[in-house]
Amino acid sequence: MLDQYRSATHQTETLLTYNKHLKTLLASQEQEKVSLEQQLTEIETTQREVVPLILRMMDSLEKFVSLDLPFLSEERSQRIAKLKAMIIRADITNAEKYRRILEAYQIENDYGNTIEAYRADLTLDGVTSSVDFLRLGRVALYYQRFDGSETGYWDKEQKQWLALSNDYRNSIRKGL
Repeated sequence: MLDQYRSATHQTETLLTYNKHLKTLLASQEQEKVSLEQQLTEIETTQREVVPLILRMMDSLEKFVSLDLPFLSEERSQRIAKLKAMIIRADITNAEKYRRILEAYQIENDYGNTIEAYRADLTLDGVTSSVDFLRLGRVALYYQRFDGSETGYWDKEQKQWLALSNDYRNSIRKGL
């Protein structure tokens, strides 16, 4: 009888401990349920707020590019045009739209930390010719004709191309 009593007492203690654990688990699940219900009610608000955010980000990106140094103009314009076309498509989720806009922001951010030389057309005084460009982050943008006969830079203040004296020709050529 003593063994039965000890066994019954041990089972009772085990069951009480297990029951206490289940009550704690149930309370935790109840809190999780309340949290999920709250998130479900807030998801509509979040969806409504994401679209204006995406549109504002797109407008800001477009304005930034238009006010920035005029480098890789065609590439950057195409990127913005593709983003604008993507934003109005119903088959692309808002999350994907947001991701692609962030990707474009990252590309623009990277331009500020790199040095690049490339060839492109430049129109000066109504005459278009191919030149070499040297971009130093977002600090400076230079051009030089292939034969080195003319070297210039983009003046941010005047928003136009200005010629440099021949003293800079070799430095720009080395940079290129």
